[in-house]
Amino acid sequence: MNQSFYNIIGYLLLPFIILRLMIKGIRTPKFRQRINERLGLIAKIQVPVIWVHCVSMGEFKAAIVIIDQLIKQYPNHRLLITTTTPTGSDAVISHYQNKVFHLYFPYDLPLIVKYYIKKINPKICLLLETEIWPNLIHELNKNNIPTLLINARLSQQSKEKYQRFTANLIKPTLNKLTLIVAQNQNSANRFIELGAKNNNVIITGNIKFDQNTKPDTTISNALQAIIGRRKIVIFASTHENEEAQIINEYSKHKHTIDALLVIIPRHPERFNAVYKSAKNANLNVVRRSENQLAQNAQILLGDSMGEMMSYFDIADIVFMGGSLSNTGGHNMLEPAAFAKPIIFGPNVFNFTEISSDLLKQNAAIQIQNVEGLFKKIMALLNDKKQCKVLGNNAQQYLYSKQGAVENTLQLIKKPFTL
Repeated sequence: MNQSFYNIIGYLLLPFIILRLMIKGIRTPKFRQRINERLGLIAKIQVPVIWVHCVSMGEFKAAIVIIDQLIKQYPNHRLLITTTTPTGSDAVISHYQNKVFHLYFPYDLPLIVKYYIKKINPKICLLLETEIWPNLIHELNKNNIPTLLINARLSQQSKEKYQRFTANLIKPTLNKLTLIVAQNQNSANRFIELGAKNNNVIITGNIKFDQNTKPDTTISNALQAIIGRRKIVIFASTHENEEAQIINEYSKHKHTIDALLVIIPRHPERFNAVYKSAKNANLNVVRRSENQLAQNAQILLGDSMGEMMSYFDIADIVFMGGSLSNTGGHNMLEPAAFAKPIIFGPNVFNFTEISSDLLKQNAAIQIQNVEGLFKKIMALLNDKKQCKVLGNNAQQYLYSKQGAVENTLQLIKKPFTL
């Protein structure tokens, strides 16, 4: 696929993409709001802009440590944070309010990105992880706007897909980036194998190791008051097929597991479905949003936003979701910061190196299915010593890998005058 074919497909699909947003907006109105921003129909920004794009809430949370430093170091600029999802949008607005500009990310079509870039006129653009958008990167390059892919990662699976379907498109796109700032050697090698020039790829480490994971103590205390003195097993950032598996398997062991299960779906639009699923399984489930006491509940549904760090703070065991599904896993470094024993499933291709390192250092447990998950949970609930070893090892691993934020900031500062 070349860029012309990519653009034809994009224009043909655009009406259906908008229709899909409208349909999703029936259940979740935020999907159909502010579509004008996605189409590039935005007001002109009159001040110097540093543009940071974080596709969703996970990437935004990882980028906060960079964004905070950019705000501090460049007081004459305003940060523009773009996201693709409503959860990402809510997270940006909640965290920074009016300290930054926030817009939805534009659809990657020539006319849209051209108009969008003209309106914001960024001094530099920082794209997170694997946000490789051919038209956007082409237009930024054409306008001599430095563009860095920071905290860049590329799984073997993604590399093979690029090679199979977009080989003629990905190589020129990568070489229009000013720098590819990779998380690790494996990702750096994969970018080079896709055609990126060696001297354009620099390894700085993963900024997720530098995240500020301090919980809100008020929220932690409120959760503890709701839960009481029970042991707590957190199922964090779960997805649709995972939640069904967890509820079904728990139903088999509910009389032998002396702990409260806390299920926190990754996507807010799933809150009601998970609640109904637990009720249909005849389980005693309460909602965090209703502030109900959970001392006698079997499941607490984490259906409030912005409280994940506090859940990790009070947890005894943490299972990281997205790993029993085909999603590729979610950030296991967050519970590591709290020295919690971490369990994840077989599908962790988004965190290949981190998950491998954690396993090598006896800092996490990997299971292959939901039956194995509950077997490990029941064993750890009765093994306080093993929980402590796993948690402490995970925390020490996290500390040993910090420093990527400063390395990345030096690369932003050194070649460019902001």
